[in-house]
Amino acid sequence: MAESAYGSKGGNGAREKAAGTATDIQGDLQELQADVAKLTQQLTDIVAAKGSEVWRLARENVDELVGERSRDAANAVRDVTDNLTDAIDESLARRPYTTLAMVLGLGFVLGAIWKR
Repeated sequence: MAESAYGSKGGNGAREKAAGTATDIQGDLQELQADVAKLTQQLTDIVAAKGSEVWRLARENVDELVGERSRDAANAVRDVTDNLTDAIDESLARRPYTTLAMVLGLGFVLGAIWKR
């Protein structure tokens, strides 16, 4: 028989070489699988750490925004209250009987609604 390209007669060397290569490939695939599992765990840890940090920052921003909005709303209510108080004071000074009649009518309406 003729000698093969792998240096042995009859193809036995080629089979041995192929078997060795298959074993090497299988080992490489197992190492690759282990590396991918490690990388997946590392990415999971990073996302968990960064995710909780991002969540904390988002909560702080929302709390800050809500605080600002609450202050703005309180200021707006205070402004409306001041304007209403000024209008009532002015109305009492200009037309005391008309203002009294309006307040009595408003009280009657609110009492009727409340009774239902």
